[in-house]
Amino acid sequence: MKNLLHGEEHNNINNNSNIKNNMLIQNKPNIKSVKVVNDSYSCSFLDNIFTSFKSIDNIFYLIYSNKSKSIVAYNIIDNKKINEIKNAHNNYITNFRSYFDKNNKRDLIISISDKDNNIKLWNANNWTCLLNITNVNKEGYLNSACFLHDESNNLYIITSNFYYVSSESIKVYNLNGKKIKEINESNEKVIFIESYYDDNCSKSYIIISNHEYVKSYDYNNNALYHKYNDNIKRLHFSLIIKKYEEVIKLIESCYDGNLRIWNFHSGDLLQKIKVGVGGLQSICFNNNGDLIVSNNKNIKMINLNNEFITDLIKTNKNIISVKIICFQYDEYIIFQGQENNQISIYNINIS
Repeated sequence: MKNLLHGEEHNNINNNSNIKNNMLIQNKPNIKSVKVVNDSYSCSFLDNIFTSFKSIDNIFYLIYSNKSKSIVAYNIIDNKKINEIKNAHNNYITNFRSYFDKNNKRDLIISISDKDNNIKLWNANNWTCLLNITNVNKEGYLNSACFLHDESNNLYIITSNFYYVSSESIKVYNLNGKKIKEINESNEKVIFIESYYDDNCSKSYIIISNHEYVKSYDYNNNALYHKYNDNIKRLHFSLIIKKYEEVIKLIESCYDGNLRIWNFHSGDLLQKIKVGVGGLQSICFNNNGDLIVSNNKNIKMINLNNEFITDLIKTNKNIISVKIICFQYDEYIIFQGQENNQISIYNINIS
């Protein structure tokens, strides 16, 4: 079984769907609670309020924050804290991203606080702060940030901005903290930002989701690439870019309860799946190629081939972030709700 860690390709989606008398049949996976981390804190409605990954030194990390504005590194397998960085930001930490830096053989983490407008870059192997980018926006909230690499494998940090009155452009920083460009056309109320590098054309793209639609930009020429718009002016919360069935697809979650799948390069809507009543939030893939989606207080699994939806977990809090991490032949599903001091870790066996 191939790991999902550090952006590796998922297994191909299994096309052998079980169909009997036009009724879709799919076994519900065996799920059991493993651990609840009680000292985390979420004051945000944003995705990626924590991150999880397998480090270069084979530690299965959960990275989260607490009410003391600290960054906590937690070993998922050993069920113990490894490190805590006290007062990592001046305000509550609202977003994390992790990335394996192949050039320098190290694990990197971005942490941001939406209110102090700072981005910090950390080496997760020795827990040193490599960079502190201050006063990113003149006004508004720093909602989301992520890594981007170009055709020369140079690594950058890209940012978003959200403000109810006005907004600012997406900014691109190198790892020395120098702002190297802005994408001025993107001055919108951005909820989530992501990057994608297409090996086939050796080009980098920036993708944003906001209150009305999802847009992609060609990183090299700063130009709008596509607007993915189904005439639904609702909050588009999270997104994933993934290649399967030989097509690069953009999968995004929306507060209208629908999952939308687009052809990334043509902008065509390929699928729209009604998942539930109310908003969809965090999305991720498991190792079988099924999509894991948080919908209000539920976590659901969707087979994208036959659009079969399985209820996995029900909670008493709205779920903001969901992640999957793989250990040997086991998968762990990790999730946290808004304004909640708990991160729940479940073992999920889908075989």
